[in-house]
Amino acid sequence: GTRTHSTATYRPLDGCNPFAQTGRSKLQNTRASLNQQIIKQMRMRAGAENLLKASSNNKVKEMVLLELSYVNSNLQLLMGELEGLNSSVEVYQNTQETANIPLIALGLKETKEVDYSTLFKDFILEHYSEDGKDYEDEIADLMDLRQACRTPSRNEAGVELLAKYFSHLPLVESRFFSPSRQTGIFFTWYDSFTGVPVCQQNLSLEKASILFNMAALYSQIATRSDRQTVAGLEEAISSFQIAAGTLNHLKETFTHTPSYDMSPAMLSMLIRMMLAQAQECLFEKIALPGIRNQFSSLMKMAQEASRVSEIYDQVHQSMIQTPIKDNVPLFWSTMTQVKANHYRSMAHFFVASALLDHQLGPSDDEDQQEKTLSQVYDRLPEGRSPLDILKNKDERTRIGKAHIRRAILGHEEALRIYGLCHHLNKLEALQDILKASHQRSLNKSSENENEEDLVVFLFLPSAKTEHKAEMEVPATTKVKVTDFFQRLGPLSVFSAKQRWTAPRTIRLRPEDRDLGFTLKGETPVQVVSLDPLSPAAADGLKEGDYIVTVGNTDCKWLGVTEVMRLLKDVDEEGIDIQVVSVMDSNPPMPTKSATFCGNLPKTYSMICLAYNDDDKNPKSRKVTKKSSFISWGLKNKLKSASTLSLPTADHSGTLPWNKPCPTFPSSSSYNNDSALY
Repeated sequence: GTRTHSTATYRPLDGCNPFAQTGRSKLQNTRASLNQQIIKQMRMRAGAENLLKASSNNKVKEMVLLELSYVNSNLQLLMGELEGLNSSVEVYQNTQETANIPLIALGLKETKEVDYSTLFKDFILEHYSEDGKDYEDEIADLMDLRQACRTPSRNEAGVELLAKYFSHLPLVESRFFSPSRQTGIFFTWYDSFTGVPVCQQNLSLEKASILFNMAALYSQIATRSDRQTVAGLEEAISSFQIAAGTLNHLKETFTHTPSYDMSPAMLSMLIRMMLAQAQECLFEKIALPGIRNQFSSLMKMAQEASRVSEIYDQVHQSMIQTPIKDNVPLFWSTMTQVKANHYRSMAHFFVASALLDHQLGPSDDEDQQEKTLSQVYDRLPEGRSPLDILKNKDERTRIGKAHIRRAILGHEEALRIYGLCHHLNKLEALQDILKASHQRSLNKSSENENEEDLVVFLFLPSAKTEHKAEMEVPATTKVKVTDFFQRLGPLSVFSAKQRWTAPRTIRLRPEDRDLGFTLKGETPVQVVSLDPLSPAAADGLKEGDYIVTVGNTDCKWLGVTEVMRLLKDVDEEGIDIQVVSVMDSNPPMPTKSATFCGNLPKTYSMICLAYNDDDKNPKSRKVTKKSSFISWGLKNKLKSASTLSLPTADHSGTLPWNKPCPTFPSSSSYNNDSALY
């Protein structure tokens, strides 16, 4: 039986939790509502700008300018709220978490509902010559799966759910998305940093957004892990590394996604941030059993801490570059700065402890200490050797105390930066850790009071590490799925890019047990070596036709042997078969299609290499899927399509809403206002 699809009768799938009332789901609901408010304000701004352009009355212009200033300030407030959401890390931490520094998780991108039913049913009737109503259940299953992907559970089942939908998309694309025409289905996704909607008629944005959400979900799994256990830390490390690998796959595969959060610069920064957090968890895993109070262990920990500090420095540097700095939450860049200072100070503390508390005794391995110290310091001043420092008690003490002073200064800097960001002030656990680390360095300093020492040189311990966080290739982006629409026939023939005639009925009457043709091919089978004088040819059968039914049996999926078996016992009355002929015409010119960003259309031309022109013979035709080349461009008076790249000009003095920039095209460039929203 058929069923109507509605969210009211919606059945949750595995890995989906639509009714969760967790802090995380409430946060996601707030994000969805903020996105709606941002659209409303952008619509008002577009209308005001159009009126400003059209009006010559000064009084009207003054009123419009006043209205515009209200709208722009509202947008700034909404953007501030969205930044607050992106800063709400406490929701994503493990509930038992008290002794660990909080980690940053990515929020899921929000999307609008998509109704596949009417357009897919029409396409099935028109293109595949079948009744679309026969496929209502399959279409409803696909829509249920997409709906479930909006609320995935925060575990492997949730990731698998997204991977399942992601793996269905190429199949759906092959069945319903023709390179020569638009389907009329719009996919809308909201930018996770700006809240601005982006809308596309092809599946690139849909695929890219699902990949982004898989990475976001892995980051949420990582942050919820219990970092007081080895197993929890290993889960966090692996999840952050897979999140980085997924984002890298997104960056390499979907290079022209017109959404700011998936631009190459933003993705590069997010990959770095995921790897930095993986490196931090690696450090915690080494420290979890306790750090042995001996020279080599302390020096090793100094190098590990130095590595974490170095990678957070790199993340912070990429966050403060234009255009990223305009849209990254201040909380994120502050947190990376705090961590870079905190771990650098820890590295100095460990070196100081090793030098001050472990003077070289008769039983110590002098060679081993010398080797360790030469690894910790990449370079030493002219004329100094590691052995000089180790053997000279005064020199060793002076350098140790200098490291402690550097540790204290770094911890004070971390606390100062912490105090500047009001979002960070909510994280009391972080403040406790920063204060405790500062106090520990102060205590170490007071044990070695003697202020007159000044050191000529001091280097940060080298960041050599045996445990380097690296991107993991996600195993789950592709899972094996059964095509919802396999009843339409093998994809090699029955796809949106192939064109064929409507099924024709041919009456087969064997003459002396000879049908007048032979069959070849995989599924579906093809008519070859057709005798032009046979009754079948007279009835309209053509060389190269595909047989789709024999009698009442659908044989699109049957091979030569099975079809021959159906034809073998035909009696004198004969049997009806249905055949289709592939139409090998040249595809029409590429269509122009619009991508809507913030309710404002941009045009791009979509050139799909759908057909192989050298290969005209349907018998030997091999259908191969070719990637489409998509060039994005803003339409203007000078050129019909120019390449659109992300803004690189320095808007440091302005908020992104103060003036139109390429991320949010100003509606003043367009006369037509889309009625999409």
